[in-house]
Amino acid sequence: MNRPSADYSRKWYVLAAVSMGILLATIDGSIVNVALPTLVDTFGSNFAQVEWVVLAYLLTLSTLLLSVGRLADMKGKKRIYTAGFVVFTIGSVLCGLAPAINWLIGSRVLQAVGAAMILALGSAIVTEAFPPSERGRALGTTGTMVSLGIILGPTVGGLLIDAFSWRSIFFVNLPVAIVGIAMALRFVPSSRPKGGQRFDFLGAGTLFASMFSFLLALSLGQNLGFGDLRVLILFALFAIFLAAFVTVERRSSQPMVDLTLFHNKLLSVNLITGFISFVGTAGTIILMPFYLQGVLGYDPRQVGLLMAVVPVVAGILAPISGSLSDRFGTRPMTVAGLAMLMFGFFSLSTLGLHTTGLGYILRFLPFGLGIGLFQSPNNSAIMGSAARERLGIVSGLLALTRTLGQTTGIALMGAAWAGLTFAHAGGALPGGATAAPAAAQVAALHGVFLGLVVLLAGALALAVWAYAVERRPAAAGPPPDVAPRARPITEQAEIR
Repeated sequence: MNRPSADYSRKWYVLAAVSMGILLATIDGSIVNVALPTLVDTFGSNFAQVEWVVLAYLLTLSTLLLSVGRLADMKGKKRIYTAGFVVFTIGSVLCGLAPAINWLIGSRVLQAVGAAMILALGSAIVTEAFPPSERGRALGTTGTMVSLGIILGPTVGGLLIDAFSWRSIFFVNLPVAIVGIAMALRFVPSSRPKGGQRFDFLGAGTLFASMFSFLLALSLGQNLGFGDLRVLILFALFAIFLAAFVTVERRSSQPMVDLTLFHNKLLSVNLITGFISFVGTAGTIILMPFYLQGVLGYDPRQVGLLMAVVPVVAGILAPISGSLSDRFGTRPMTVAGLAMLMFGFFSLSTLGLHTTGLGYILRFLPFGLGIGLFQSPNNSAIMGSAARERLGIVSGLLALTRTLGQTTGIALMGAAWAGLTFAHAGGALPGGATAAPAAAQVAALHGVFLGLVVLLAGALALAVWAYAVERRPAAAGPPPDVAPRARPITEQAEIR
């Protein structure tokens, strides 16, 4: 019963071990993007096939997060997390040795299995290691590592490919992974979940099928169009398997995802607003290179520097907002963050044909500030709502909202921008949306960002409602995201 107390004394070492894994998995999620043109030339392939180097990783990662979370609640987080490092390392070596494109794609699937084991459990491990009074600060630090990984991925990848070869972007993982494995073995505390649990294979299978169908539909829809019959069939399969999953979980005595979690309306609000924020963020980030390079004429190096504004600002602010949420509560911070993010999208709707570099930065500052203010307190509220025995699955839900939000944002915002561009250009063009006049592209951006303002207004309304709900019973006790639901995580840790 003294294990949680020992964990508190080693909390910063635990945070360092988790941060190492988050950084590694985040970097590898984006580092490959810069190598795609090189892979086309190296393997004599085409972009449609090489694109699966990215898609295979994303699909595997997203579909396994909840299953990994459930397994960790059953078998213990340390062994799953450490095994994830090992699997990720083996996958990285096989990627670097790949003699053919299909070998590389298969190795990326293995790599993604390891990444799912790391990313699904990072928040749960940190939540257990820190007392509730420091949880926001700790999760804010992991948010900084995500931002750092986003910044370093394309930059480090470009430098390594230029200096060595595309294989180096996978081999560079080895020293970091070895240190991460050693730190995880040494510092991540072991836990012994209660016995007699069984894994819900039918629930996991139906969830896997539904998530795979949904993500594949989003990915293929970007090229085939969302009205294509194959894409529509995939969306139908998603709905069918999702309904089957819900039916299975309701009837299972030991479901993979306990659906009663969603009876907690405040937790549901946090998950929904987190998903919406990632939709807007990912959609914006994917569109900006086309604007900066195609409309304003910046070279790739300048584009990279300008796009670093958001992760730098968010990374600096994340631990600060997390600490503030520990002091003032998570809900005021999430409301402030969503309001700033909504204002950020409105400021982006004023980007023009002749916006200067400084003008771009000033418009993106509210966007970065909004992300930095919102994410850490929101993550803290989500993890604080979980009982100890459910930390793994809730951590998996948190990671899933991020990956689903990013995938949905990239697909829908990209399609919306292309459609609006064609509308402003007077019809579809053979060269695609990027071949349209600059004025049409910018007008389409304005429409997309104003649409995101409306979307964020809905998220903000939900957050304000949740804040009002939490304040209503204030006389009867502390807010629900501070004490009653946080207590099951740390009730043993209070026994000194």
